[in-house]
Amino acid sequence: MNLQHERIAALCAELRLAAVADRYPELASQAVENDQSYADFLEGVLAAEHSTRQGRTRSTMTRLAGFPSIKTLDEFDYDFAPGVPKATIAELSGLAFIERNENVVLVGPSGVGKTHLAIALGYLATQAGIKTRFMSAADLLLTLDTATRQGNLGEVLRRAVLAYRLLIIDEIGYLPMSREQANLFFQVIAKRYEKGSLIVTSNLAFGQWDSAFAGDATLTAALLDRLLHHAHIVPIQGESYRLKNKRKAGILGQPMREAA
Repeated sequence: MNLQHERIAALCAELRLAAVADRYPELASQAVENDQSYADFLEGVLAAEHSTRQGRTRSTMTRLAGFPSIKTLDEFDYDFAPGVPKATIAELSGLAFIERNENVVLVGPSGVGKTHLAIALGYLATQAGIKTRFMSAADLLLTLDTATRQGNLGEVLRRAVLAYRLLIIDEIGYLPMSREQANLFFQVIAKRYEKGSLIVTSNLAFGQWDSAFAGDATLTAALLDRLLHHAHIVPIQGESYRLKNKRKAGILGQPMREAA
């Protein structure tokens, strides 16, 4: 490295232009070989810095989203879940529903791919620079219960509920809620209504949701009214993917057929 390169590297470090420092020798050589103008060379250097920063941002947003694992739509097995409307998922992958503060509700039995689709859409959002958070319903309620006991519910709602353009709540209905928890969950839905998007998954048909919300039919109706007002409902049918694999391996018997 000559003295000029050292001075450029020092300036890049001071200005926090890490990609420029890393890519400058390569881009300078290419500019000479291709007889680029000064403007083209400068554009290339700035584009390299911009691309690197975007990559760091996407990586950070993905990490902070709290996904239990990374899933993509390309990995989703539509042959296994033939009831999934591919056209609807393709439309949702454009993320326009987030721009419009709309919700996505994935409903179906356990193991048919609801969480996979929720994570995949959330991952697309992080790659588009959209602030996203994934939480199970149980973890969300634990957070809100703790905040209530500590007297800082308002602050936690702002930080954990309203701070994200997309909030993903997984596994609604797997565990019944107390009346206090049902009220807290209603606050989440009400505060995000028409202000931010939700993706929620549930194993319960909507007519059964009151069983998860402390048997409170009035609260459940009010919650569903807000959740479903601007929502894309994606019903998913089929056998659990996990159980299907066990049957293939001979660990479980074949599912019983319904009588004719």
